[in-house]
Amino acid sequence: NGKAVQTQGESSRVAMDAAIEFIRDAARREQPFLAVVWFGSPHLPHIASEEIRKRYPNERPALQNYLGEITGIDLAMGQLRDELRQLGLADNTLVWYTSDNGAQGVGSTGGLRGKKGSVWEGGLRVPAILEWPAKIREHRVSDLPASTVDIYPTLVALAGAKVEGQPEPLDGMSLVPLIEGSLSERTKPLGFWDYPAPGQPVRSSQLLAELAKEQASDAESEATLPESAKYEKQYPLDSFPGHAAWRDGRFKLHRIAGNKGQQPRFELYDLVADREESRDLAADQPERVATMSRALEAWQQSVVRSLNGEDYTR
Repeated sequence: NGKAVQTQGESSRVAMDAAIEFIRDAARREQPFLAVVWFGSPHLPHIASEEIRKRYPNERPALQNYLGEITGIDLAMGQLRDELRQLGLADNTLVWYTSDNGAQGVGSTGGLRGKKGSVWEGGLRVPAILEWPAKIREHRVSDLPASTVDIYPTLVALAGAKVEGQPEPLDGMSLVPLIEGSLSERTKPLGFWDYPAPGQPVRSSQLLAELAKEQASDAESEATLPESAKYEKQYPLDSFPGHAAWRDGRFKLHRIAGNKGQQPRFELYDLVADREESRDLAADQPERVATMSRALEAWQQSVVRSLNGEDYTR
């Protein structure tokens, strides 16, 4: 309700406690629900609870905290699954768990190239776990590439919802056929772009300080830090700086922008045969590079148009 409330405890447990309170309320009212739970862990600064750190007495302090934060998430997910069973909701509730990026620092990418903050596989490839006993009756593993942009169209399709005036373009695709076991290959390419711009960071501490100040004065405002929602900068449609990648089927094309006045460099990898992205095939498959680069640059133009406010209402 817009009121700043101070909480104490292991951060993943605090987040899950709030989610479970919401789920219990929906269960009491016999209403369907969508709960989205974002864990802050594992993330710098890594600070696990003392109780969980004690589980790793033989590790150095940095690793105790890192592993402790991951353990906190694991315990919170166990708490969620236990609660769903106790409420009698587990069988027909889809639990979808994933991460947002690859590891950094003390983490491991399993030999993949790059880490968090890059569009190499080490920065992008993370696992996703779906549990839905009523629909997914047997354990199975899929290597079909998917992204968090697929979550929204998938949930809309599962709910049988009709979205009037759906803004376009809409990234992502429905993964319902994958859940049902009838999809083995992705039908829509995926684009990634590490654009060399700082974005508009707003620290949570700023938001909480602003809320606390308003509450102390009993003031009411329409928005907290409204300037954080302003997107006034315009980006050029004919320049694509930074490092971008285009995943289409088993192939992934990298577009690495050169210095000012230089042409971009392209690298092509077969991720089925070379998940480490160590054997560049661009020189051997120029036609594929040309086709994929055109598709990538068309997508990049679409991204810039959206960023400049041409596609969506601000």
